Amino acid sequence: MTEAANASRASEPRPDASMTLLREVMERPLDAGYAEAAARRAAGEDQPTSRVQHAARTALVLVLAVAIGLGGVWAARELRSPAPGISARQVLIGQIHERSETTAELVAQNTALRTEIQDLQEQAFGDAAAAANDAASELGVWAGTTPVTGPGVVLTMEDSDAAQAGEPDSEPGRVQDFDLQVVVNALWASGAESIAINGVRLTAATAIRSAGSTVLVDLQPLLSPYTIEAIGDPDELRTAFARTTGASHLSALSSPEYGISSQLSVAAELTLPAGTASALELAVRSED
Repeated sequence: MTEAANASRASEPRPDASMTLLREVMERPLDAGYAEAAARRAAGEDQPTSRVQHAARTALVLVLAVAIGLGGVWAARELRSPAPGISARQVLIGQIHERSETTAELVAQNTALRTEIQDLQEQAFGDAAAAANDAASELGVWAGTTPVTGPGVVLTMEDSDAAQAGEPDSEPGRVQDFDLQVVVNALWASGAESIAINGVRLTAATAIRSAGSTVLVDLQPLLSPYTIEAIGDPDELRTAFARTTGASHLSALSSPEYGISSQLSVAAELTLPAGTASALELAVRSED
């Protein structure tokens, strides 16, 4: 009877069966690895480390730690230090020049393809297509999607000498997107028929804004000096522009506080490229 009771009790789960972690801590407080090392040492299989061996190991670990630390510091300094004679701004300017050249090539290819398409349309549809293309080209002059040629004025704006040299606290001496917006709006109000900034034609949908310290015109990064070409009657443009807020704004920018220089000159003939055509979102056939 006693054996049966003992067997029954042995088959029952322990009251603390759900507290395995606590039982391990209470019953076997020594880590298994430490216990095994102690057993080997007691059996004479593992000899205690001598002071000389311990000192040698400590010195080796110290030398490795110092070497790894010096290597990390050297690598960080190499990564942080710029290439000799080259600043981050110069690298950025070089990249902008490369992208601008690529953009100019793509614009030229796009213009050539447009001309080829018009020629093919005229050949396929005859006089009707030619008349339609002529009308589209005339409307493109005002929309900014057709290359134009004519007399006008050229206005150049350039960053201050301190800003060009990259001196500290010289950011106010850089031409901002707002400055270009004020001048361009004044030229439109003065009677300009077509305007381009550094070769980028402005249309009704062209945005002039900044990304950091870089000015974007139609999403194309531009650099100082900024050359604004405006086609129109040169005398009327100069006279009307002198009475606008754009001229006052340029006068304020030329003060010692900013040091931004500007120059307005007359051009007998200007050639402006075609601008980016806007995507047609909604069109309704005219009743006429």
